[in-house]
Amino acid sequence: MPNHSNTIAGWREWVRLPQADVAWLKAKLDTGARSSALHAFDVEEFERDGADWVRFGIHPWQDTDADAATVELPVHDRRVVRSSTGHTQERLVVLMEVVLHDRPVTAEVTLTNRDEMGFRMLIGREALRNGFLVDAGRSFVGGRAPRDIRRRNRGRA
Repeated sequence: MPNHSNTIAGWREWVRLPQADVAWLKAKLDTGARSSALHAFDVEEFERDGADWVRFGIHPWQDTDADAATVELPVHDRRVVRSSTGHTQERLVVLMEVVLHDRPVTAEVTLTNRDEMGFRMLIGREALRNGFLVDAGRSFVGGRAPRDIRRRNRGRA
C-alpha cells in the first residue's frame, strides 16, 4: 500500500543548503548510494571546544566560483567510501540540512572533490528514505533555479 506522505522527486533536483547559505545547488538523487556526497574544497580540520570540526568551501555552480560559500561544521564521522569508479577513499562526514522540495532533511554528507562529476551534490538513499520516492524518468519535479540565476552561473546548470 503506498505511503501518501511520500513526495515524488526526479533523478535530479535543485536543493538548498541553509547552513551554507546556498540557495541553489543541482543535485543527483541516487538510490544506489547509501550516503550523500558534496563537492568540497579547501577542506581543513580543526578543534573547537574539544570536538573535531571541519571548515570547507562549496562552489554551488559547475565551472565557476560564483556564489562560493565557506562552512564550518562538527565532524560527524569518518568513512571509507567506494566511488562509482571503484576507488576507495576515506572521507569526512558532516550532518547537513538539505532542503528538497521545500522539505528539510538532515543528511549524512561526505566531503569530496566532485570536480569531474556532473553534479555538485549526490543525495543518497539514507536522506531519501525520509519520505521521498525517486521517479527515474523525471527531472526537476520540485522546480528549477530561476533562469536568470542559471544563466549568470552558466556552468552546466
